[in-house]
Amino acid sequence: MPINELIHSLSKMPGVGHRLAQRMTLFLLKNEKVAIAQLVGALQNVYNNVHKCKCCGNFSSAHICNICSDSKRDATQLCIVETVSDLWALERAKFFNGRYHILGGVLSAIDNVGPDKLTIHGLLERMQSGKIEEVIIALSATIEGQSTLFYLMDVLEPFHVRISSLAQGVPIGGELNYLDNATLSAAFQDRRLLAS
Repeated sequence: MPINELIHSLSKMPGVGHRLAQRMTLFLLKNEKVAIAQLVGALQNVYNNVHKCKCCGNFSSAHICNICSDSKRDATQLCIVETVSDLWALERAKFFNGRYHILGGVLSAIDNVGPDKLTIHGLLERMQSGKIEEVIIALSATIEGQSTLFYLMDVLEPFHVRISSLAQGVPIGGELNYLDNATLSAAFQDRRLLAS
């Protein structure tokens, strides 16, 4: 039945359980063709026109996102994050004016995620440009995030750049995209130097 298929599809989204998916479905059905047509159009537009930035991995309608192509941003600072949602959280706080690199996750033996499943190769290619002077590692304060941080320190060592990580305000086990702007700002401003 089409209604059950829609409820099932919506309930697969993060934070959407079965009851919320039912309410969303009812909203769409009550507003009939207008709401459904708008949703279908928006989804089709995203499907056809949004891609990953070839430079950092952010989502963009262009091959290079607006952050990477912005000449006013500091090209000497590179902030490494796990996911696009982490990049969005840092951008929302509006205190970092450098560039980003999205890893696509963190190292995890349990989930069978090794360096080959992350964008480490692309990161190393960016480092070879010689323009980057500081790398800020902004990963979640989880065991996997910390092990990824130490791995990144090892692979970045040959480039002889300053390496720092987020400081106070990020709780152990905390994920960046759930932190408020003030906490993110404090952690970013008080980042600790790991290597120079």
